[in-house]
Amino acid sequence: MAGIDAVELTRELIRRPSVTPADAGAMDVVEQVLAGLGFTCRRMRFGEIENLYARIGKARPNLCFAGHTDVVPVGDAGAWSREAFAADIVDGVLIGRGAVDMKSAIAAFAAAAAAALAEGAVKGSLSFLITGDEEGAALDGTKRVVETLMAEGEVIDHCIVGEPTSAESFGDMVKIGRRGSINVGVRVEGIQGHVAYPHRAANPVPVLIRLLADLQARVLDEGYADFQPSNLEVTTVDVGNPTTNLIPAVATARLNIRFNPAHRGADLAAWIQAEADRAAEGFAGTITLTPAISGEAFLTEQGPFTELVAGAVEAVSGQRPDLSTTGGTSDARFIRALCPVVELGLVGRTMHAVDERAPVEEIRRLQAVYETLIQRYFAAPPSA
Repeated sequence: MAGIDAVELTRELIRRPSVTPADAGAMDVVEQVLAGLGFTCRRMRFGEIENLYARIGKARPNLCFAGHTDVVPVGDAGAWSREAFAADIVDGVLIGRGAVDMKSAIAAFAAAAAAALAEGAVKGSLSFLITGDEEGAALDGTKRVVETLMAEGEVIDHCIVGEPTSAESFGDMVKIGRRGSINVGVRVEGIQGHVAYPHRAANPVPVLIRLLADLQARVLDEGYADFQPSNLEVTTVDVGNPTTNLIPAVATARLNIRFNPAHRGADLAAWIQAEADRAAEGFAGTITLTPAISGEAFLTEQGPFTELVAGAVEAVSGQRPDLSTTGGTSDARFIRALCPVVELGLVGRTMHAVDERAPVEEIRRLQAVYETLIQRYFAAPPSA
């Protein structure tokens, strides 16, 4: 069975400019590599998004690797020291969009899988769940694939997501949970009028301001085991009224709440609606909310599986990783419906940045961590 060079595979993937929702041939590269290793590959296209579920073996346990081939836009191309999709290596550092987030992890796990299979270390099944929609709306990617696999009765026992989880140095952190996220649009419609005759109008601006102030006045919680406190942030307030003597008809705002497992998205949406109803009392207008829950909070409890992952990291990096729940959302929020999930990848400091980059040596060390993890997993499968 032929080996895989993780660095060269990363470069090949970077050269496919797969800015969400474009695929640009990136999924073909992954499929070709996995098919060459003997995986049964199933392309799962939903809408305009390319996804792939690949599996080798039929027995349990089934250890899955999940990741995404899509990347964020380059931004100011002229600010890059190298062309963003050329995948140049400069002084031992690979530069390119997706070098950290997260084409390197896909390549490293594929290389690790090839080595483990060649060694006969896989006593069960390995699978890959790869999406092209993590950086976008996340509606037709992992979410749809997970729903389909669950409906079909596919069993995945544990999952590793290759997000760049290390904070300052390679291997210093893995993620065992994430806070949930809810976005809420607020639209207050009043009655337009002249500022000199306010009794003929209904100004939506004070109503919106009071509502936002009441929402921010609540302390959502003081934190949750392994989680930081939940926080509500107003992200925009818009009136768009250039006329000084005009009471506007509409005022809008958006807010986001990042919440820990002390809350559910639906409960937070109901609380905001109740506050909006209270703010609308006596107002000759309306308040309309558009909540969108992008993911619930989740936690993979510390136990044999998290210990196995942490041990594999320590064996290669020499340091014990923190088991963290910090950061934004990821596709792990969908996968947790299937099985326990942990996120493990490179240092994330340059993700989404100009000159996104990863040291070549760290990509190879990530492959070594994944290979160690696979070997230990099948040698003594964790129960949780």
